[in-house]
Amino acid sequence: MQKFKYTAVNLQKQKIKGTFIANDENDLAAQLAKQSLFLISCKAYTNDTPSAFFTLSVGSSVSTSELTNFCRQFSIMQNTGISILDCLDILRNQHFSAYFRNLLQVIYEDVKSGLLLSDALDKHRKVFPHFFRSMVRVGELSGKMELVFGSLADYYESEKAIKAKVKGALSYPLMLLAMTVGVVILMMLVVVPTFREAMAQMDVEITGITKIVYDLSDFMLSYWLVMLAGVITIGLVIFLIGRTESGAFFFDKMVTYVPFVRTVQRNLFTARFARAFGLLLSSGMDLNSALDSVEVIISNRYLKKKFHEAAESVRQGMSITVAFETYKLFPQMMLQMVTIGERSGTLDEVLMRSCLFFDNQVETSLNSVTSKIQPIMLLLMGGIIGTLFIAVYSPILNIMTNLNI
Repeated sequence: MQKFKYTAVNLQKQKIKGTFIANDENDLAAQLAKQSLFLISCKAYTNDTPSAFFTLSVGSSVSTSELTNFCRQFSIMQNTGISILDCLDILRNQHFSAYFRNLLQVIYEDVKSGLLLSDALDKHRKVFPHFFRSMVRVGELSGKMELVFGSLADYYESEKAIKAKVKGALSYPLMLLAMTVGVVILMMLVVVPTFREAMAQMDVEITGITKIVYDLSDFMLSYWLVMLAGVITIGLVIFLIGRTESGAFFFDKMVTYVPFVRTVQRNLFTARFARAFGLLLSSGMDLNSALDSVEVIISNRYLKKKFHEAAESVRQGMSITVAFETYKLFPQMMLQMVTIGERSGTLDEVLMRSCLFFDNQVETSLNSVTSKIQPIMLLLMGGIIGTLFIAVYSPILNIMTNLNI
């Protein structure tokens, strides 16, 4: 099969341009004739998939907002009885990015040629997340495409909200840290040398903390290039180590043990699992397939390894509750929810109903962390800046004291 870019005319003698998959030019003409289109010219079309290199993304080459809007509109149209092909035909002309519209055009042509939507999406695995593609396949098998796409839209909206909360919670402490570093650099490289020159003209003896600060200022002025190169080198080494599988695994493992951060990490993991696993089960996917599919949404490699081991234990006959408890993956509340759902046979309903609770737990843990970090950052900032000012102004105060001013 070859994709052709064609120009044709309809019964009203209007020119129509588009792309179509056919065996050859004769087959293309025959397929277009069935739609009352008459081929004028055509040529082979090789631009199958837009390059993902030029797109920005979170987890895929399509932004979360676009994917959410796509799912929501698809669900609404399916609820009104519009066919999948017509849904794609409408959506490919919506106000998405040029990249996404081009991508939807390719998918539309594939579905139009007879492929299932899930098979068409599988051609773009670097673009659409595995979780998304698995859900679409479940929707096709169960005949619940409108419910699946509606649930996917809810899922991605929740993901976006959680990420916004995390960024908002971290922004203020990071701003305080940046301000502290900036003030220290300004003091050590500009203010301290200026005061030192003034004190040298007055022939004042420099001792104690003032001498330490002056020595540090001299060191930074003499070796600032070396220090900058050292910071860049250390950052680059850490970055390169993080790009390796073993290095990334090590850093992900450390995150799960860092005070404050580990609580947020665990609650984030729990909230994402509850929503995704409940969504998969409620859409009709069997337990083992759902465990496989939900594994791909776990970004922390250490937790993913533990989850994979727990999933293997479940496949070998262990109950979900015992497996999760053995590998200490989730907080006690989640284990209780899983136990209730497993015993009652309504695990999907229990998880979906508890999603809001675990989302709130994420926000609570974030607020708790920021409420503890912000005072620490303020004390650190005040302590450092206060120490520097005392070191700078103490010689002046000594002079004034000796002069009885």
